[in-house]
Amino acid sequence: MHSDYDAIVIGGGAAGLMAAIEAGKRGRRVAVLEHNDRIGRKILISGGGRCNFTNLHCRPENFICENPHFAKSALARYTPADFITLVQKHHIQYHEKTLGQLFCDRSATEIITMLESECRDAGVRIVPNCRVNALDRDEHFRVSTSTGEFTSPGIVIASGGLSIPKIGATDFGYRIARQFGHRIVSPRPALVPLLVPGYGELAGVSTEVVASASKTTFREKMLFTHRGLSGPAILQISSYLPAALSIDLQPDESIHIPKRVARAFEGQVDDIHHWIPHVTGTEGFEKAEVTAGGVDTNQLSSKTMESRLVPGLYFVGEVVDVTGHLGGFNFQWAWASGYSAGQSI
Repeated sequence: MHSDYDAIVIGGGAAGLMAAIEAGKRGRRVAVLEHNDRIGRKILISGGGRCNFTNLHCRPENFICENPHFAKSALARYTPADFITLVQKHHIQYHEKTLGQLFCDRSATEIITMLESECRDAGVRIVPNCRVNALDRDEHFRVSTSTGEFTSPGIVIASGGLSIPKIGATDFGYRIARQFGHRIVSPRPALVPLLVPGYGELAGVSTEVVASASKTTFREKMLFTHRGLSGPAILQISSYLPAALSIDLQPDESIHIPKRVARAFEGQVDDIHHWIPHVTGTEGFEKAEVTAGGVDTNQLSSKTMESRLVPGLYFVGEVVDVTGHLGGFNFQWAWASGYSAGQSI
């Protein structure tokens, strides 16, 4: 099988689908190649199956990147309000949980159905179970896959990062980026629980803390696990490690430290406001919600996400060195970066 398209999107996740929809709306013939048997696997499991699809308070400061200015352009061009408009158009009921986090009332499948419907309306072809074996470029890009060959002048790499390999995460996007001369900022697990030995007996206990690393602080809940620490405060600060981590176990007098925690720390910690846990590692990509690092943003256009090295080659979403905080920010980056590429390709 040989198929010619105006644009080919590799990866049917949030960023890839948004790029495909926007390109299709502009009259482009678009194909989305997805190696899983269905699109949006990560959307389905996100937010406990309810999909934390954006955050009302999305700002560039909520993102980590070697170039702190890179995300500004895309985030300004496609905002949380824009995505909410799309959700409302499809009559999806949603609610704000805490700190601006928006979730579906019912199920993340509604977001998938919405994206599939938008793809249909825009004439986008989705090709599931399509494994990409090679990507070459002469006059056009040539994609050799398990279901045949596709050619196009424009390619969007939306293959995600390394987090959650059980739903098909691979290093495909980084391999393609390197093949075409791009630098990769070393990928590492982010929004990930930490391994801290010695507190297994506290597993299941949760308490409000302030977690700090490299001038960044988060005041949220921390959860003790059998293997270490988790909960929103820890997931947030994990993206800033390996900087030194300090935890204030009693941010103010209104916080009552759980008795079990107080007992476990008695005589062990000099200052409960500056506990420095002995972190031996993280739970790895298996448990990481996202991947930090990725394609170097200095080699991409912040306005269109197009490669500065290879015209017609775009990188969007998690494969790029832009990592959001916990709470819907990574989805907003996916929508915004996908939108920007779809408007250009």
